[in-house]
Amino acid sequence: MPRAARPLAEHYGDLVRASLIEARPAGLHTRQLVAATRLKKSQVVRGVRQVRDVAAAEHLTPIIYTRKDGYLFSDDPSDWIEYEKRQFREILGRLTRMITGTLDPHLARCPDDEWAQLAVAQLTGVRATLAQLTK
Repeated sequence: MPRAARPLAEHYGDLVRASLIEARPAGLHTRQLVAATRLKKSQVVRGVRQVRDVAAAEHLTPIIYTRKDGYLFSDDPSDWIEYEKRQFREILGRLTRMITGTLDPHLARCPDDEWAQLAVAQLTGVRATLAQLTK
């Protein structure tokens, strides 16, 4: 019986994962992954996303990204923590801009707006948590 076709993202993820494992302990930048996998850049991006969403957890191989090395599987927990902190800092920055650039002015103009009050109250807690995670 013929094997059912796998979704493309899973196929791209398999190619990206195999290329990163082969390059280990070094990493690969997107253009290097394009060359190694013979995929288009957009397909490599989908493959990296699939590795992050599914394959990394399945294979217990955290994928990280550094400007210097590109995407890589590191066995050093300190690399994972540094990457996670960078991600949390990015999320914290986006959330802070949302609060100060949109919600605060909304609340200043409409102080009795229940939606704005709820959003600010909830997101203030999230912001405090993210700030702790970036330390």
